[in-house]
Amino acid sequence: MAAAAACGGEVAARPPLAFSPHDRRFLAVSGSDGRLRVWDTVGSRLQHEYVPSAHLSAACTCLAWAPPGGRPPPDKDGPQRKKRKSEAAEVDKQLDILAIGTAVGSILLYSTVKGELQSKLDGGHDSRINCVRWHQDNCCLYSCSEDKHIVEWNTQTCKVKCKWKGDNSSVSSLCISPDGKMLLSAGRTIKLWDLETKEVYRHFTGHATSVSSLMFTTVKPMNENKPFDGITGLYFLSGAIHDRLLSVWQIRSDRKEKNAVMSFTVTDEPTFIDLTVSELKEEPVKLAVVCKDGQLHLFEHILNGYCKKPLTSNCTIQIATPGNDGDSTPKPVPILAAAFCTDKQSLLLVYGNTLQPIIEKVRTPVVNSDTKVLVPGIPGHSAAVKTPSSGKEKKKSKRKPGETEDSIEERLGALDIDVSKVKTPGGLPQTDSFAVLLVQGLESNDEDILNKVLSTRKETLIKNTVARMPIHAVIPLLHELTKRLQGNPYSASQMVRWLKFVFTLHASYLSTLPDLIPQLGMLYQLMESRVKTLQKLSRLHGRLFLLVTQVAASETVQDVTEVNQTAKLVYEDESSEEEGSDDEMIADKDSDENWDEDEEKEEQSDEQDMTVEKEMNGDSDLEPENESEEE
Repeated sequence: MAAAAACGGEVAARPPLAFSPHDRRFLAVSGSDGRLRVWDTVGSRLQHEYVPSAHLSAACTCLAWAPPGGRPPPDKDGPQRKKRKSEAAEVDKQLDILAIGTAVGSILLYSTVKGELQSKLDGGHDSRINCVRWHQDNCCLYSCSEDKHIVEWNTQTCKVKCKWKGDNSSVSSLCISPDGKMLLSAGRTIKLWDLETKEVYRHFTGHATSVSSLMFTTVKPMNENKPFDGITGLYFLSGAIHDRLLSVWQIRSDRKEKNAVMSFTVTDEPTFIDLTVSELKEEPVKLAVVCKDGQLHLFEHILNGYCKKPLTSNCTIQIATPGNDGDSTPKPVPILAAAFCTDKQSLLLVYGNTLQPIIEKVRTPVVNSDTKVLVPGIPGHSAAVKTPSSGKEKKKSKRKPGETEDSIEERLGALDIDVSKVKTPGGLPQTDSFAVLLVQGLESNDEDILNKVLSTRKETLIKNTVARMPIHAVIPLLHELTKRLQGNPYSASQMVRWLKFVFTLHASYLSTLPDLIPQLGMLYQLMESRVKTLQKLSRLHGRLFLLVTQVAASETVQDVTEVNQTAKLVYEDESSEEEGSDDEMIADKDSDENWDEDEEKEEQSDEQDMTVEKEMNGDSDLEPENESEEE
């Protein structure tokens, strides 16, 4: 059995997760909050929780469990006492080392047995890790990155064993051959490397977008007549982002054959793939594919050469909650991952959310005529399902002799998808619909869908839509908002509402992107230019407001009619005139008296002045005695 989650930051729509190789006993999930949680699949219990010291700046991008039976990496506490053979065997049996690729180019080795970080691999990559894969020997680890290189690590020494350029663009996925001598790598094209010489052994066409999953489906060639060299004749599977076809390739001795031999079709981009490896010629390959829309597709096919038409799934599983009271519309619950158990007949289903997933073990569904098939609608939308009446019995699968089969029209009518029940009372799409429409519009560049979604003015609806959209759509949404701000400045008030909630709700994710500044450079320049002119525009606004206010006030004054203040009737009282004449006579008398007093005061002052002058001149009057003597 082999399992693979979509690798790479822009490849994986959901946080990375991986099942342990020990009977799928543990499930490692790296949540959107940067914490690593290890769940026990038997009882859905949280076994470990690890918070890396740089979980915000170095987000987890990929996970890989070490194969059982290998030697553990060196303990970070240094050498310790030698263990007994029985004790060492028990540790080897329980050993589960988890390799964690980060966005800054380092790899962490975490021990789920001890519940602590074992070691850290640095110096191999200078960009985000897209995929990590363990070799059959537990001491060897392979990683690929956005820096276009593939690195072979020695986990005992925590040093780079070998490093070589894997592609002209970023390398997004890796897979090691069953014999451990070959390595598959993929960006858009797929290459098969000889691990001994580090040279390309085969080229394959690949996909139009970045490959997210690679895994071998067979361990032996189907044609047993020819001698087996360990690689020729084997089949492997590949999936890519935004690609609804899973391609199957065969490694042939002819170097000219580079195209896929068959393909499987699914409803949406694959996010998690698990399969049972075919070990015999007549043994079919069972494939479980979880898609981005939350559905699980099951395939079963015997790989035997070329197949022209894409193969459809034998069964599709979608989980939904029952409708509320009075509402028969089921609510879909997304499936996060699925894995085959050791018996190859049971499935482990993981659904819900990554912070608190629900893990259940179910039998592989067998599709027959008694099975009721629910046709899913658009991903993210709800469809009303018609419940059968209690009075009617179920139809038997076997038809009576002479009974005709139902026509296609009758089958479609039996589905009875009632659109009227799906609509909300207000007639507007729900928040889930807006989030799905927004992602679809961003991926297909559909202007009609984007205009419909981005034109809404309800802040609650905008906030919920931004909160429920997947992480990988945040950067494309920011680019779309920047383009609209640049092309149509009058829409700034509307676009700012979206920008506010994007930066508020997804700030932790944006802070982990190493190339955030160049990606948002245009948006920063637009905001900076608008802020520079804000002060001048505010002054101009104030002056215009004063002018407009004065003009409006003057017009208001002119419009007011003048009031005639001329008295129409005047009443004069005679007594008031007599009293007035008496008052005038009293006033005249008082003025005459005051005049006489003023004249007397002036004469006295003149005499005093004459006396002062005589004294100063020495001509004062003689005493009376002297005057008599002179006489």
